[in-house]
Amino acid sequence: MASLLETARQWAEHDPDPSTRAEVETLVAARDEEALKPLFAGPLEFGTAGLRGRIGPGESQMNRAVVIRTTAGLVNVLKKYVDVPKVVIGCDARYGSADFHNDVADVVAAAGGHALVLPPQNPTPLTAFTVRELGADAGVMVTASHNPPQDNGYKVYLGGRVVTGDGEGVQIVPPFDADIAAAIAAAPAADEIPRDTASATGVVERVDTREQYLARIKKRAASGPRELAITLTPMHGVGSDLAVKALQAAGFTDVKLVAEQAQPDPDFPTVAFPNPEEPGALDLAFAAAGEAQSDIILALDPDADRCAVAIPAENGWRQLTGDETGALLGDYLAREGGVLANSVVSSRFLGRIAEARGAQWKTTLTGFKWIARTPGLSFGYEEAIGYCCDPEAVADKDGISAAVTVACAAAELKSAGKNLQDRLDELANELGTYKTKPLTFRFDDITRIAPVLQEVLQTPPAYLAGSPVTSASDMSKGYQGLGSTPGLVLETEANDRVIIRPSGTEPKLKCYLEVVREGGVDWESADERLEQISAELTQRLGM
Repeated sequence: MASLLETARQWAEHDPDPSTRAEVETLVAARDEEALKPLFAGPLEFGTAGLRGRIGPGESQMNRAVVIRTTAGLVNVLKKYVDVPKVVIGCDARYGSADFHNDVADVVAAAGGHALVLPPQNPTPLTAFTVRELGADAGVMVTASHNPPQDNGYKVYLGGRVVTGDGEGVQIVPPFDADIAAAIAAAPAADEIPRDTASATGVVERVDTREQYLARIKKRAASGPRELAITLTPMHGVGSDLAVKALQAAGFTDVKLVAEQAQPDPDFPTVAFPNPEEPGALDLAFAAAGEAQSDIILALDPDADRCAVAIPAENGWRQLTGDETGALLGDYLAREGGVLANSVVSSRFLGRIAEARGAQWKTTLTGFKWIARTPGLSFGYEEAIGYCCDPEAVADKDGISAAVTVACAAAELKSAGKNLQDRLDELANELGTYKTKPLTFRFDDITRIAPVLQEVLQTPPAYLAGSPVTSASDMSKGYQGLGSTPGLVLETEANDRVIIRPSGTEPKLKCYLEVVREGGVDWESADERLEQISAELTQRLGM
């Protein structure tokens, strides 16, 4: 206990933020070990997703001290490659984002770097775009994307003179994550890291690339019909202004915002969880679109790097799955040639589409840090509603450019008397019915996940929905030539596929189910088979 108290006392002594310092000092004075333990359970881990965690005091949460030391570590790594690193800095509208945004800029400049500071409260794709647009060596985006309101994060891109070629402007991958983590661990205490920009050898420069970003989207939007009634929700995030302007720049004038969710609000008051994929998250959008008699709903997550799509159905609205939208976008963009890519847990349908359209198809590990560095990429996606429609400009998922591209495709179909569901049916008739379903199990104790996965790896099921399992592949051994990652792939004689893997960010075991029906549209049968496989897996995993 003495060690914990001393660790907390020393941390507070060096915390440059009076509010978080006072919180820890109060707990130390009260000797409140239960309250202190989660705050000092070890440094917040820096990985390929950067940092993400709950906002609050202590080494294990997101706060100014953690951000300052993280930035010092990042700059030290960048200086191994360039003398004066140029770093783009953006932030969303979450609690703490404005302070973290300023601290990153101050540390970069005080260390002799060139801080390129975007206006606050802007989307993640704008930061990714600016890294390439301005030839920066790195980009930092302060955001926790669609995490709960109490979280924030720190996302890193590398480019310029540090990473060139296919990886330029893409999120970090090993060994950079380990190098930065080691540099953070070696950094001085937060209050000992220079932040005085008045006497700094570097510079803080305010930049604004929004017009260039919009011009790029306008240039990329295919010419064609634009008669489409759109309901748009930014989910209380930072995407509304740029998304509306992007749609208007592309020629879409009938765009209505969901009023209750139009402005940034870090409390996300109208949703239980600020993720368009979550049940109930689009209820207000459904109501607004119904009243406006819209043709389509486009929903961004809070930092606008992901986009959900909903279309009219018999009894209201139907939200497309990430794989359905991925198939529609892939088919639409395949006309440009190049390489289509998706993560291994996403549908194999994109490969079928690529083959039929004379394009190439690549499968990658999960995450846009892998998808976006695919050589020759023209379109990439992951099933969790992330889409990269213009890899040359934004080497990451971009919900705004995806929204514009979906709108272009939907307007073309409307002019021909069709809609997105009609196009899905046409693709199924041409290439087969591919249907996917997620199955997720949450654990209170994260240590229980590995034994469950190990048991099914050792004794996989012999059948799924009556079809023999023809292969059971351990993904840690490099499935289909991909790098090692925990997980199991089951494939059946009937061409079903199940991937079981632990979540990289949450205490969850995730299953990705896919069934294929050849010979035309067969959605009902596909759904029934998915439900059968889902029930069998649930029982097999003991959930």
